[in-house]
Amino acid sequence: MNTNIIIRAEGEKAVVYASDYLNKLSGETIERECRRQLDMGCKMLVVNFAETEIVNSIGISILLGVIDAAQNAGAKVIFSDVKAETIELFEMLGLTNHVMLN
Repeated sequence: MNTNIIIRAEGEKAVVYASDYLNKLSGETIERECRRQLDMGCKMLVVNFAETEIVNSIGISILLGVIDAAQNAGAKVIFSDVKAETIELFEMLGLTNHVMLN
């Protein structure tokens, strides 16, 4: 399992690449990096799920925290390259009501 999180910041946009398993450890790293980007003035957070195979319940909870922090900062959140099974999970839990899918 890869817990290294890659972030690419481009002006007011930051792309965060989630690992293969979004759990407590990788989720906390994503949340910390997203909050850091928001603190630096980021207005668009893109979370790329291209490598993500599994998202557990703690990962979902952490993503909700990222969405809340972004909304409080006036930033948009986009989930990109999400696998079909994960989209179904996000829809079922209501995350897609608060983010754009790309």
